[in-house]
Amino acid sequence: MGKKRVAIIGTGQTYHKSHRPDVNGQELIHEAVSSALCDADLTIADIDAIVIGNMDHFEGINYVDCWSVDGSGGVMKPIIKLTTGGTTGSTIAIGGYHLVASGLFEKVLVIGWEKNSESDTTGAITTAFDPVWDRLVFAGAISGLAVEAQAYMARYGATDRDGARVSVRDRKHACNNPHAQLRKEVTIEDVLASPMLADPIHLLDVCPRTDGACAVIMANEDVAPKLASKLDWIWATSSRHKYTYIGDVNWGELDSMYNASREIYKKAGIKEPNKEISVIELYQPYSFAGIIWIEDMGIVPRGKGAEYIWSGATDMGGELPINPSGGVIACNPIGATGLIRCAEAAMQVMGKADIRQVPDVNFAISTGFGGCMWTDMILHGQKKPDF
Repeated sequence: MGKKRVAIIGTGQTYHKSHRPDVNGQELIHEAVSSALCDADLTIADIDAIVIGNMDHFEGINYVDCWSVDGSGGVMKPIIKLTTGGTTGSTIAIGGYHLVASGLFEKVLVIGWEKNSESDTTGAITTAFDPVWDRLVFAGAISGLAVEAQAYMARYGATDRDGARVSVRDRKHACNNPHAQLRKEVTIEDVLASPMLADPIHLLDVCPRTDGACAVIMANEDVAPKLASKLDWIWATSSRHKYTYIGDVNWGELDSMYNASREIYKKAGIKEPNKEISVIELYQPYSFAGIIWIEDMGIVPRGKGAEYIWSGATDMGGELPINPSGGVIACNPIGATGLIRCAEAAMQVMGKADIRQVPDVNFAISTGFGGCMWTDMILHGQKKPDF
C-alpha cells in the first residue's frame, strides 16, 4: 500500500429546490448517489468506502452516517461523517481524496446533503461565535459578510453596483444549469432595488437556502482509467482554517484564500493563474466575494477585481469563466454546496457540463468557504499529475 494519484470518475446531483417535502433525508441522498453511480457506470457493490457530510446541527439530527445508510448504500461498508460548517462539502471531498490517495481504498463515494427547509440556520450559526466577544454583534452570516464588503469598499472605492454585477453574472449562468434552484436573469437595477439586508448587501446579492444533495466518486490511478474514459485528476488540495475570533479577521482580504491558493499553485507549478486556469467554481455566498476573493487568489492585483468583473473576463466566453453553474448565489444546500463546486469543476474537466461547458478546460479550481472566514481549495486537471 502506497500513495496513489486520484481521479473523479462520476458525479451526481439532485434537482435543487427551496423545499423538497416529497422526500426525506435518506431519499434525497439516494437521488444523488444513484445519479453518480449511473454516471460512473458502477453499482454500490463496487464502492469500497463512503464519506458523508452535512450541517447536522442545522436540522438537529445527528449520526447521518448511521441513519442514512439505506440512502447512501453504506450498509456494512466503512463510512465516516465530516462536518466543518460551510466548508463541509469541500472538506468531505478532500477527505475522500486522502482516503484514496493513501492507498487504503480503491473507490470512495463522497456525499454531501442538506434539507435547509427543515433547519434553523441563523440560530445554529449564532452558536458558532464566542458568546462574550462575538455573538452579540455577529449573529448569523450576513453581518460578517457585510463588514468584509464595507472594509473592501473603504479601501478600494468599490460600490454596490460592482457587487451587483457579480450577482447578474452568476444568475445568468444559472439559467444554463437545470440543477440550480434559482434560474432567472436579473439586472443591476433589480439587485439594487431588492431589500437591503446589511449595508451594502441586498437580497439579490446573497445565496438562498436549498434542499439538495451531491455525490462524487473517486478512484485511484490503478483502476480509474479502466472505469471511465473521461477522468478528472485531482492535482492538489489545500485547507486553511485560520481564525478563532471574528476580531482577528483581516477584513477586506481573505487571508485563508490567499494562503490556500498559493499552496495549490506551488504544488502544481502554476505561475500565472489567470492564464493557466480555465474555469473556477467559487464558493461565493454573496456578490462582493466574487470581487475580493479573486484578488486573494492572485487572478488580478489588489483593487482590480471589480474592473476585471466589468470587463466580462469572468463571464461565459471570457478569459476565465467563474461559476458556469451559477454558483452558490443560485443554489445552496450547505452540506453539499462545496461538493457541488467540486462536482461542477470535475464535469468541466471531463467535458460533461452540457450547455454550461467551458471549451478546452485544462485546469479547474473548486473552493469551499465557511467557519470563521475559512477556505478549502481543490485543483482539478485533465492530465494525470506528473508527481
